Amino acid sequence: MKILVTGGAGFIGSNFVRRVLAGSYPRYADAEIVVLDKLTYAGTTESLASVADDPRLTFVRGDVCDEQLVRELMGGVSLVVHCAAETHVDRSISDAGCFVRTNVMGTFHLLDSALAENVENFVLVSTDEVYGTLGSGSWVETDPLEPNSPYSASKSASDLLARSFHRTYGMRVCVTRCANNYGPFQFPEKMIPLFVTNLLDGTPVPVYGDGGNVREWVHVDDHCDALALAAEHGEPGEVYNIGGSVEKRNLEVTDALLELLGHDASMVRFVADRKGHDRRYSVDGTKAAERLGYRPAVSFEEGLARTVAWYTENRAWWEPLKKRLSQAEDGG
Repeated sequence: MKILVTGGAGFIGSNFVRRVLAGSYPRYADAEIVVLDKLTYAGTTESLASVADDPRLTFVRGDVCDEQLVRELMGGVSLVVHCAAETHVDRSISDAGCFVRTNVMGTFHLLDSALAENVENFVLVSTDEVYGTLGSGSWVETDPLEPNSPYSASKSASDLLARSFHRTYGMRVCVTRCANNYGPFQFPEKMIPLFVTNLLDGTPVPVYGDGGNVREWVHVDDHCDALALAAEHGEPGEVYNIGGSVEKRNLEVTDALLELLGHDASMVRFVADRKGHDRRYSVDGTKAAERLGYRPAVSFEEGLARTVAWYTENRAWWEPLKKRLSQAEDGG
């Protein structure tokens, strides 16, 4: 079996690749993996260093919008796990065009090539942000998509493209919509790795608005396990919410990180709120539990402690990325 993982040098993709190659999923124990990654600012082959010599892994640097390359790589593939995406909301506000290109057109080229090459199975990794914002309760998979940022709008479009390829062509494709991920190898522009690395360097952390925005959190290991379950048991054309069964206000997460790293509230800087900042996300994971057998295994407390320990021990991984991020923001 050959698996194509797009964005496999990024956060979720690299964690999934390592778990497959480590034998975490018996169905894919002998699978060959092809990673397609453009290596933008947020991707690095260092995230695959521990498996770089595995003969089952092939790395290809390239763009999901490169139609010819995508078609070439799709030959002989049994499963596509499509993780590649522009994902940072702040960046989508300042430069929406690249989000439309990668998340919409890139997804189209992958679906089109997978259809042409008769790929057996396609899993599109999406996000709970496509639903918009929520006052109370939790979203179910049939709730309307009401995205509020260019990022979530572009992901909504990719979700609908996947649905159309199933309904129109009978393609075996399913979509997973996961809550906020955290864990090792996450690029340090996202909240948890940004705050951890700032605190390790003795730098204050920026909290948007009043810190009251609520997110549901999923450890990346649990998300990867859900992707494997969706690939094996997911029904064509279906959507599965992937939750973590824990909701936290941003300020609660901040306080937990301050405690783990031995700092106090003097290290918090409240900053102007993000434009169109969604107040709360929460997904109902009943469908994934009942039909896929998915249940999160990593508690938030355990996962956060493990994450802090990983960043503490792996400065060599994140320091160059943070320097690159700083240079990009300065225009250098």
